[in-house]
Amino acid sequence: MSVALDSRAHGRRDRRPEQMILFSIARQAFLIAAEAVKEIRSTDGLAGVVVEFENSQIPKVRHLIPSGPRGRYVVSGCTHFHLPATRPTLALMLRQFRAAVLVDSVERMAEVPAVYPLPLAFSGEERIWYRGLAYLDEHIIPVVQPGGFLTREEFDRLGAAAPATLPEVEPQGSVQP
Repeated sequence: MSVALDSRAHGRRDRRPEQMILFSIARQAFLIAAEAVKEIRSTDGLAGVVVEFENSQIPKVRHLIPSGPRGRYVVSGCTHFHLPATRPTLALMLRQFRAAVLVDSVERMAEVPAVYPLPLAFSGEERIWYRGLAYLDEHIIPVVQPGGFLTREEFDRLGAAAPATLPEVEPQGSVQP
């Protein structure tokens, strides 16, 4: 019995706290690693700058933000997570992916002591969406996998449908996390 207790204690010590951004979409709370977000922009600052896809093959992506030579795809958080439509106010600009995610609000930064593996009940596409679960403020909150917003195939399909040239415009209203 002492061996089991020691191994559980050891497992807890191996987990390092992680800085996370707590955000919401359609009244649902989510967490994402702060290091995965390059910046947070107001959707008001994006108005007039984004390029609209006329016939997007990917329903959750209807806009492209001019950023660099290829741009950044704007993913609707509501459509992605199959939640009711809302009017998002912010875009999380992801650091290592050419994507931004529309969210309703950013609540705060939080230090999460550990991210726990997904239970086996998560068996569908949510296994791609989430990297695990975290316990924060007496709630269990899914931790978003930044690479889960768009698959390689979706990036390829969007790239084929994107305009050949993008305007050189930098949107206003950004905040560094």
